[in-house]
Amino acid sequence: MKLYFNPQSRAVITKWMLDECGATYELAPISFEKQEHKAPAFLKINPAGKLPALVDGDARVFENAAICLYLADKFPEARLAPPVGAPERGRYLSLMVYSTSQIEPAMGDRLLKVETQPQRGWTDFEKVMDVVEGELGNGPYLFGDWFTAADVMVGSMFIWMRLWGGPTGRPALEAYVDRLQARPHGPKLGK
Repeated sequence: MKLYFNPQSRAVITKWMLDECGATYELAPISFEKQEHKAPAFLKINPAGKLPALVDGDARVFENAAICLYLADKFPEARLAPPVGAPERGRYLSLMVYSTSQIEPAMGDRLLKVETQPQRGWTDFEKVMDVVEGELGNGPYLFGDWFTAADVMVGSMFIWMRLWGGPTGRPALEAYVDRLQARPHGPKLGK
């Protein structure tokens, strides 16, 4: 497997997931200054010209949620996803999509100090934090003691929030970020 990577990109999320899977992979550095992510060869892998992008044999996968879903299913022994048919699978898939459809744009609005407009399709960051706190409950992770790819995706949003915007002011979310960053493979951003 080959991960197209720049440490100043969302590709750090995919790298975290690969490490949690125990995958063997190669990092293919991409220079933003040289516009390597816009080169014709790279655009065949990710037509959007963005990172991350993962190549696994003939498979080409881009977007963190898609890559994390792909890797969790490829490495079932890592136990980072409920199997197809398991009752937890629906909630897991919902949280994976929620990370990019709601958390990330709401966080962007918060960081840019832009009022969230409901017609844009996502809620405001306060509501996002309420939802994630509710989903987290009393567990150290979103599925109690079970760390999953949903923690990689949802947790990475709050790690980035800490890095760019400071603490959330929510003790449960801050403790969650601390636990994620303390994992052996967890990203150390914002520390």
